[in-house]
Amino acid sequence: MPEPSRETETDERVTDRQQRDHGNQSSHNIVALISQFADDNLTLVRNISTGLAVAGVIVIARSIKLITKFQAASEIPARFIERNISLRGKVHSVTERGLEVEHVPIYLPVLSPLLSKHKGVCTSLMLVHLAGVELTPEGRVWLQKNLAPAQTVWLKLISREDDILFFITVYLIYCLSEKVLMLGLARTAPLVGVLPDSRLYWRLHKRLHRAEVKAERKGRGLWKQDSLWERASEAVMDNPLFRLMRRIFRRNMLQCYKNSYTLLILQQITPVAKVCALCLLHSTVFRSLK
Repeated sequence: MPEPSRETETDERVTDRQQRDHGNQSSHNIVALISQFADDNLTLVRNISTGLAVAGVIVIARSIKLITKFQAASEIPARFIERNISLRGKVHSVTERGLEVEHVPIYLPVLSPLLSKHKGVCTSLMLVHLAGVELTPEGRVWLQKNLAPAQTVWLKLISREDDILFFITVYLIYCLSEKVLMLGLARTAPLVGVLPDSRLYWRLHKRLHRAEVKAERKGRGLWKQDSLWERASEAVMDNPLFRLMRRIFRRNMLQCYKNSYTLLILQQITPVAKVCALCLLHSTVFRSLK
């Protein structure tokens, strides 16, 4: 009895080995065929690979709005604001409401014209506020002078309220919010739309507060104070007693001037004219004393 069972097991093993060898040979044949096809049609394979890569880039670009030009604050996805994405823009004007900025998306030579959603539409400007600052009129004038027309800036998204965007704006290598605070051209203001317990809130609050304290210590802009001599002079000039003394002094000086001028005239006129001049002088002095 044991011998037939051993022979059966041996036959099964041989059959399994043959099946595996046949499967391996079939897979090798398929790989060989694919390799041969790729070698024979190398240009076609390259074109297919390039097409797939381009299609992948298009899908990714459309999904993350990489090359989308935003015409209004409402078009910016919420995830951009949540992740504080930086956008590039051109400043067109500085008004009392804020900065009017045109969004400049990433440009891809072939894809950007194809995927543009605003072909032939006039450019719409987004209203941007500097986050965490309240500009003074002097600060607005400074921005108008230092931000040339169509000046490119980087805008770090902080929050959005209605159709107004709040950004930390980077111009060249410095942050505009910090710059106007250090020059004393603005005051710190609450960070709209940022959670007070978030890391971003405390990081921005610390930077802006430090810039404002620096301007206050150096007496720049709205923190500028008059010198001790100027303050003392102003206090003396506003004193009622000093103003009374100054009025009396002016009256006496005017009277002396009139007397000197009259004597000079009397030395050069006739006796009859002297009498007339004296009468006129007495009447003038009498009216001034009243």
